[in-house]
Amino acid sequence: MSFRKINRSTHKWVSVVVAIPLLIILVTGILLLVKKEFSYLQPPSAKGIQQVPSISFDQILRQTKTVEEAQVNSWADIDRLDVRPAKGIVKIRTISQWEVQLDSSTAEILHVAYRRSDVIEQIHDGTYWQKNANLWFTLPVAIALLLISITGLILFFYPYFKRSGRKR
Repeated sequence: MSFRKINRSTHKWVSVVVAIPLLIILVTGILLLVKKEFSYLQPPSAKGIQQVPSISFDQILRQTKTVEEAQVNSWADIDRLDVRPAKGIVKIRTISQWEVQLDSSTAEILHVAYRRSDVIEQIHDGTYWQKNANLWFTLPVAIALLLISITGLILFFYPYFKRSGRKR
């Protein structure tokens, strides 16, 4: 078999294998790029009164417990806190994918919404299906995409290279 046939065959079959995972990564990547433009994907950030946070962790937990949709009973139900001093808010992300935004000086609830961008991100990197999927799913897709790019460039430039060799 010639190099050209092996290269073309490799390019074709790797492309077929990587097509669906690559489409999933591309579509979710596009959604992540525009997530702040659509409140359906990621809740917009509210504005608090002051830029200096002055509420305690107890106040944050107490206020978050009052939001029924968030399903918070203890700190175990909270995934992370995102403090935004410039906006004067604290974003509480729950395990149930809800986001509660509090004023960082009064603890007033400013905004409550479901956060879909985290699920999209998990699908994007493969961790939606399995915790280490980014190593056995996304990494092989990236390597296959690199292989397709290299073989595609060879397929594209090979005729030009061959023609220039004939002219010499």
